[in-house]
Amino acid sequence: MTTADTSAALRFDPPGPGSWSQDPVHFPRAVTRYWTEIHPAAFKRGTNDFARFYGMLIDGLESGYVNGFAYNSIKPAPDAEIPQRFQRAEEAFAKKIWREQLHDWDTTVKPAGIAAHRAIQAIDPDALSDQELADYLTRCRDHHAAMITQHMRFTASAVVPVGDFLAHAGAWTGLPPAELLGLMRGASAVSAGGSDERARLIAAISADPAAQELLESQDEPERVLNALRSLPSEAGTAVAGYLDLIGHRLLDGFDICEPTALEMPDALIRSIRIAVDPSNQEPSHVEDRIADVRAKVPAEHQTEFDEILGEARLMYRLRDERGVYSDIWASGLMRRAALAAGRRLATRGRIGNPVHIVDAGIDEMRAMVLGSGGPSAEELAKRADYRLTHSAKDVPPFLGPPAPPPPDLSQLPPPVARLMGATFIALGQLFGSSEEQHEENVLHGLAASQGVYEGPARLISGPSQFGRIMKGDILVTESTTEAFNILLPLLGAIVTDNGGLLSHSAIVAREFGIPGVVGTRDATELIADGARIRVDGTAGEVTVLG
Repeated sequence: MTTADTSAALRFDPPGPGSWSQDPVHFPRAVTRYWTEIHPAAFKRGTNDFARFYGMLIDGLESGYVNGFAYNSIKPAPDAEIPQRFQRAEEAFAKKIWREQLHDWDTTVKPAGIAAHRAIQAIDPDALSDQELADYLTRCRDHHAAMITQHMRFTASAVVPVGDFLAHAGAWTGLPPAELLGLMRGASAVSAGGSDERARLIAAISADPAAQELLESQDEPERVLNALRSLPSEAGTAVAGYLDLIGHRLLDGFDICEPTALEMPDALIRSIRIAVDPSNQEPSHVEDRIADVRAKVPAEHQTEFDEILGEARLMYRLRDERGVYSDIWASGLMRRAALAAGRRLATRGRIGNPVHIVDAGIDEMRAMVLGSGGPSAEELAKRADYRLTHSAKDVPPFLGPPAPPPPDLSQLPPPVARLMGATFIALGQLFGSSEEQHEENVLHGLAASQGVYEGPARLISGPSQFGRIMKGDILVTESTTEAFNILLPLLGAIVTDNGGLLSHSAIVAREFGIPGVVGTRDATELIADGARIRVDGTAGEVTVLG
């Protein structure tokens, strides 16, 4: 029986009233039981917060899981709140209220989040008693839930100014969103892996011949990393600081079934080698591109163009920062705690594979550690097998009745129409895929990042296969998250099945300046691993050459 046959045999009932659409952009694979328990309530809180903060006509989004697959539903704002929502929406552009959130993020939220991560990270879960480990699992879960809410709370500020820019600049110039979003390059350092710790790492290794010799050695990657951070020099301190920052983040995805950076030492070593190689630093020429687009804007709108572009570029980094410094780190810490429990249980013969612990719910994990129950080893193995063998492509894209049409913006007060229009445009560029039909040897997607590159296709179904990526490969995958930026320097180009021009895959491709085509729908099915392909990120085409 195929995966599709197995999925077809399952019931897919809506997880609640209303219309539900699958989210293959963020969750192309089935998720763990733990994730289905923690995500919906935390996600809803965060989306409720941003909808109310902006005065949107939606009350945020709800997520639900059916047989391990993610579905979302947009909920309308309560009728009683519409007058105050209208009043708040009038302030959004007049006061640029996203700047208030950016200031809060930079001065309070992000530093506090990092401090909370580091406090949890400083504890060695293997050194805890059973009761202490059970309590630590709960602490990590609570922290993870708070960070999911934090991630979502800043969503509107990350996308509304960008959506507003696309709406206005598109109307003034007639240029497609792909070309306009190219003007965002360089505005999100984190999307290209940037951080103070990374800059310090590059400078220190570049000035230290001993560190360079270690980095280029052919020893086991984990031994190389340990040797580098043990150096009695600035390079050793810098490496330790960098690994402390990124080591426990997930390399891709959001669920605790995905590996962290330190679990992939080979990929880390290779990405550091590329980072310290000055030949890999290329100018973006974004100022020239901005000038070219501005020249197409009618003279009477050029000042407004400058202002709106400035706001979009100012807020653009928040799109990826809110995940990298919130739940992607917290999820990695939860995984670390769970794996410590898994190793303990495997040593006792309670489970066969320590990694199977990630397929337990939080109460199940606690019960197993404390010896008071929980699923059998066979049950956990069965859950892991299901998760690893089922794809979002094999399940219904929609559940429940058809979604109602969006509101007629022309009937809304202008400030509300502008706010909702910017939101709808941004969401469309996040989740939309190409609808153009493929040709015999040419796949059509969305032109995410300009340029043309030819090379071998590397089909990657998940982070566990990242070790197969060689420098110059073209990544062909379902989708990626913002944390994947650690590995992007290895790639010549990127092609995805899912996601639009504001998906994380598209953003990181633009920041690294590599050709990218996203939203092809089925590149992973139509391109063979190792096939030579040409990625035209300007035209949005992928040609199979042989």
